[in-house]
Order: sequence, then C-alpha cells, then structure tokens
Amino acid sequence: MSIMDTALRDALRALKLSGMLETLDARLAQAHDGELGHLEFLQTLCQDEITRRETVAFQRRITRAKSEQQVTLEEFDFAASPKLPAAQIRDLAALRWLHTGESVILFGPVGVGKTHVAQALGHLAIRQGPNVRFTKTSRVLADLAGGQADHTWDKRIRELVRPDVLILDDFAMRQLTAAQADDLYELVSESQGRSLILTSNRAPSDWYPLFPNPVVAESLLDRMINTSHQVIMNGPSYRPNKRPRGGDATTPRR
Repeated sequence: MSIMDTALRDALRALKLSGMLETLDARLAQAHDGELGHLEFLQTLCQDEITRRETVAFQRRITRAKSEQQVTLEEFDFAASPKLPAAQIRDLAALRWLHTGESVILFGPVGVGKTHVAQALGHLAIRQGPNVRFTKTSRVLADLAGGQADHTWDKRIRELVRPDVLILDDFAMRQLTAAQADDLYELVSESQGRSLILTSNRAPSDWYPLFPNPVVAESLLDRMINTSHQVIMNGPSYRPNKRPRGGDATTPRR
C-alpha cells in the first residue's frame, strides 16, 4: 500500500466516510482496469457512501418502530382469504394517506391479518423515510397513566406523537375509564397532521359506547373516523397459514 493510499484511507476515516472506505479497493481496481474514469470513480464512491448512510438510517428507523415482526405487504397471502379487499389494501400501499396526513382503520374479526397489514404499511412508510411507531393501545394507556402518577405525562405523550405514523394495535378492545378516554383524546389531538393506523376487532361505529363521556367520544371519534380510510377485513383466520410446517403444533404467530 502506497503512502498516498494510506493517507486517503486515513482521510476517509477522519471524515467518517466508511461507505467509501469499504468499497475503495474495488473502485480502485475498476479505475485501474479502465472501467471508471476520474469523475465516474469519484461519483461511484460518493454513491457508495450515500447507500451506506441510507441503509444505516433505514435500520435505525426499523429499530425505533418497535414492531412485533418485520413483515411486508409482499409477504401477505391474499389468496388465503379471497374475501379480503386486496385492491383497497394495495391502494393504501401507495401511501397517499400518509402524504396528506390521513389515517387508516383496519377492522374485522380476530386472526384475519390486521396486525400484519398494519405493520406492513408501517414498513412501507419507513422505506420512504418517515418515522413509525408500533404499540398496543393498552400499553399506550398504561404508559400515559404512569405519566399521570409520576408527573411525566407531558414527556410521554410527546414521545408518542413524535413519529410520522403511530400504529395503535387492538384499539377499542374494552370499556374505557374517564381518564383513559381523556388520554386518548389528548393523544389524537396532539397527533393532528400525522397519521394513525388503528387495528380493531370492532367496527368504528361500535366504539362510541366504550367511552364514558359521549361528548368526548363524539369529539374524538368523529375527528378520527372522518379523516381515515376504513378497511373491513373479513374472512377465515390468517393465522393457521403462519404456523410452522411439520412437527408438533405450536402457538401461531400474529
């Protein structure tokens, strides 16, 4: 290795251009063989660095999303349940709802793949750059209740509304207390301009009786429902299709 090579590598390390450093030998070989001119050599090295940074940023967003599983819409077996509105779900994959700050509601019986589709839409959003957060609605309510107890409520709700897309799984599972209803109202109000993805076993029209205060229910749900794309997911359970092949029966994955 020449002194110039060593100096170049030291300079790339100092500038934290590890993407260039990782491919430098290969690009030098291409340039030596006449495959790359001077400008092409530099442009290709720069693209290597851009690709590395995009990959690192993507993985960071994936980690922050805290999804239960890394699933994609390409993996979803629509043929397993012909009753599912495949065209509507694929249309949501274009993410127009995200760019306009609208929300998505996926509802239907247990096991039809609502959580898979929600996480897959989140994965698509992450690919385009936005930040996503996946969580169970029950965890959100418990987290905000804890914030009321230790006076960190403001900090906790800021963390929840920070992502561009917040996925609330298992929404409207049970009757809410007045405090829980108020917390949800504040969460949705603070999320204005950002998108929500909700999964629920109940139709949105059945959510209203779960709120102890009808005024809060009307104010919250009308705002949420009227700015959302609603997808009725019906049909046989998707979960048996996710069971491992062969061997003893195991607990199916969500």
